[in-house]
Parts: sequence; C-alpha cells; structure tokens
Amino acid sequence: MRKVLFPIALFTFGLALCSVAAGEIAQSGPLRVSFSGSINPRKLPRHGKAPIKVSVGTKITTKPSKTAPQLRKLEIAINKNGFFDTSGLSVCPLDVLQPSTTDEALQNCRGALVGEGLFEAKVLLKGQSSFPSEGKLYAFNSRIHGHPAILAHVYGTQPAPASFTLIFEVRKSSGTFGTVLTSSLPEVTADSGYVSGLSMTLGKVFTAHGQRHSYVSAGCPAPKGFPGAVFPFARATLSFDGGRRVSEVLTRSCSALG
Repeated sequence: MRKVLFPIALFTFGLALCSVAAGEIAQSGPLRVSFSGSINPRKLPRHGKAPIKVSVGTKITTKPSKTAPQLRKLEIAINKNGFFDTSGLSVCPLDVLQPSTTDEALQNCRGALVGEGLFEAKVLLKGQSSFPSEGKLYAFNSRIHGHPAILAHVYGTQPAPASFTLIFEVRKSSGTFGTVLTSSLPEVTADSGYVSGLSMTLGKVFTAHGQRHSYVSAGCPAPKGFPGAVFPFARATLSFDGGRRVSEVLTRSCSALG
C-alpha cells in the first residue's frame, strides 16, 4: 500500500507550535496529563491540499509525594480529512534501529526520516529525589508485517546509555477520526523511573520518480462563504499500569485560501 488517506492534521509527537487550549489537561486522581498539538501552516487551500507539518505531545505529572504509573500504551486517533503520502519514500527496517545510537540511526535511515521530537522520563534512585532524563527522538517511515508504520528511535544517556524504538502501527478507522496510530511502550525504565513526556513533529517534502511529494498534506475543510473552520484535530488516549486510562480530544482551527 503506497498511499494512505489521513486527517487534516496528521499527528506528530513534536515540540508543539501552539499553546495547550483550555480543556486539554486531563486529571485522574493524582495523575495530571496535558496535551499539545499544532498544524503549520494554518492557512490551507479550501480545495485541494498543501504540504504541512503537524505536532502532538503530552506531559505527565503527579503530586510531589506520588510516583506516576508507567505509561504502557499510546493511541492517537486522527481526523479523517487530509493526505499522508509515502510513495517512493525510503523505508527503514526495524532491525536497523535496534540497537543503535542516534548517529547510527541517522546514518542508516536518513532517507526515511520524517520527523523528530523528544522523549522524557523521571529517573528514580534509592534514597534520592527523582531527576529528569531526556532523549532525542527521530521518526522514520517503515513497514511492520506489511503494514504502514512509524518507528520512533530514542537514545538517552541517563542513568546509562540506552536506545529503544517505539513502533507506531498505522491503521484506518471510520467516523470523525479516520486514522489511528498505536504504540505499546517497552518497559525501558522498569522500577527506576517513569515516562514523563513524549513529543514529535512530522513533516517532509521529498522527490520520488521525478515528482514532488509531501509526507503530510491537507486542505482546510471550510464551507463556501466561511473564512475558516474549527475541527477535532486528534484524540489522544494514554493507558497506564493498573488499568488507568486518560483521553482527550484536541480541537484546532484553519484558515481557508481560495
């Protein structure tokens, strides 16, 4: 499968380009999860589509006296309007990234690079206060078991050098959200810490077979006579150890050209 219909704003896990809107903070007991997301540019054609970059991120916090539960599954359901094109784009095999440093990952799969972001964790050491640890995240176009996928490679140095790869399966859905991206997180921190943040930005313009393509493109679904539109950009769902689940819908707007 070479082309996949995508939302007006394909998700990214990236440093968000806009602030978190009211209502995009979810609370479950002592657990607090904030969500962010953006489209760039926001001015898009009313008819047809144009290249875009999109971002989605999450921050996980808890009360100072509490330890946050382990994040085990992340699901991003994306609005059905838009286009996601991998025609002629290089594919990065999973075994090339496991294990590897950031430099090795980029050297082996640069042609498949479609985004970047950040992975954050809180490290817990006996008898000490927790301290933050983070690793650069790079996203690569891939296929897993014959299906479209995004491989998010993370390499960190604390508490010890380590790399791992998040596999985001890409599948179609129906209704408002036409595409679902799902990843089950590895137990990278075990009892020594917990995931505190994840972000990524996706977007790439490339040439294949003499033609220009955009990894993510979209139009603004504004009705005739209206200058723009407000739409449900994405629904983010986080599942934690112990069965706790947090979900939030991110609403965004666009301006129509033409």
